[in-house]
Amino acid sequence: MPAAPVKFAYWVPNVSGGLVTSRIEQRTDWGYDYNRELAVLAENNGFEYALSQVRYMASYGAEYQHESTSFSLALLLATERLKVIAAVHPGLWHPGVLAKLGATADHLSDGRFAVNVVSGWFKGEFTALGEPWLEHDERYRRAEEFIRALRQIWTEDHTELAGDFYRLRDFSLKPKPLNTPERPHPEIFQGGNSTAARAMAGRVSDWYFSNGKDFDGVVEQLHDVRRSAAEAGRTAPKFGLNGFLIARDTEAEARDTLREIIAKADSEAVEGFGAAVKQAGQSAADGKGMWQDSAFEDLVQYNDGFRTGLIGTPEQIAERVVAYKKLGVDLFLLGFLHYHEEVEYFGRRVLPLIRELEARLPDSEPEPAPAHA
Repeated sequence: MPAAPVKFAYWVPNVSGGLVTSRIEQRTDWGYDYNRELAVLAENNGFEYALSQVRYMASYGAEYQHESTSFSLALLLATERLKVIAAVHPGLWHPGVLAKLGATADHLSDGRFAVNVVSGWFKGEFTALGEPWLEHDERYRRAEEFIRALRQIWTEDHTELAGDFYRLRDFSLKPKPLNTPERPHPEIFQGGNSTAARAMAGRVSDWYFSNGKDFDGVVEQLHDVRRSAAEAGRTAPKFGLNGFLIARDTEAEARDTLREIIAKADSEAVEGFGAAVKQAGQSAADGKGMWQDSAFEDLVQYNDGFRTGLIGTPEQIAERVVAYKKLGVDLFLLGFLHYHEEVEYFGRRVLPLIRELEARLPDSEPEPAPAHA
């Protein structure tokens, strides 16, 4: 059978400052009216998912923000087909409380709610709220236990769990989320680039989100996640890749836009963010946490989105997207400079070319990474 078409998600701009930490003009807005219109525009231009960001306190270019779960529900109720993924932090949420919210949101949206479990990188948020800050690998142990508890609550009655972080005693949730042929419960996404994150994804997650990567980086991560899943005796999670998309009529225009974004970067905010995330990642057992090899230019798009290389003409971007798909990427999580205009441009100019190239693909397994990725 032909491979499933590659899927697209977008970062919901529910925090101020846009998707790049730069003083360049960004015709985007963190408010609800703008985002409601954007959600409808996105689902009509080829986007299947949207991811609401989570930030709890003002910092690093995100001075204002709307809470992710409530904002996600609002977007679900404003749309008809879009699946909305709410980012949440174990340590600030209890899995039973989130399970209850998720079940209600799932019923209200006819099965379109999803969750992204974020282990956490921002120490300042936890300490400002008086919550303990765990070291890197412990945060992932807690997140794994959180996912196990969440899935159990969503699929079983009389749940029992005696974990290191969470305890459940004869807990039953009713109503449970919708159980459909496509998914037995709301999809569970998880991010993180570290060794601990990859191993956890293979053991428990439905989807693994990667920061921006070139071809070789994607191949390495896919290998690790699939190996972890095989060792756990389960099907490997699907793979989502972050990318900041700059599609213009000419490659020169696209490259000029990228140069301007970096030239006008808010250096203080980028460096503050970089210091925080590198501290978080360095505490990984092997020192290979997220952002450890990110340069200043990478951090201007705070999930290394430039590294994916979705910058150029519609034809160039379509070819690169399909090259990633051939490696095993199932979904692209995209950010834009001017959301309304560029989401529409993507649907009109880029997506048809991607679908045309996909239709030419043979039915085959993912290919090795192209040379000089």
